Amino acid sequence: MSQDDGFELYDLKVEVVAPPGARLYCNAKVGDHFELRGEMLHLPPGQGFSIYSLAAVLPLLAAKQRMTDPNDWMSTDADVACPDPNCPSRFRITRTGKRRFSHAETTAVPLPGQGE
Repeated sequence: MSQDDGFELYDLKVEVVAPPGARLYCNAKVGDHFELRGEMLHLPPGQGFSIYSLAAVLPLLAAKQRMTDPNDWMSTDADVACPDPNCPSRFRITRTGKRRFSHAETTAVPLPGQGE
């Protein structure tokens, strides 16, 4: 009998939010976004996303993809400040759904007790 090697990750949407009428300095527009599905980042056609803004949210994405305790700040806090201290924009990280993966299909490293 084979062991279930599946695990789940949240899909994420990262969206630009800002106060009404705010001047944004990163060439973003309110509503610009990307989605993270598994390890793949998806941008809508014709839309970019600043690498500096991406650098601000990137360290949090892997943690936001995983199940967290309801009392953990990672479960409740969703907005990340723009890295430009003069820019009032935020990047809102929203969990949009779950996706199931297989350990064997995502790494060459076997689970304990299943490898050589």
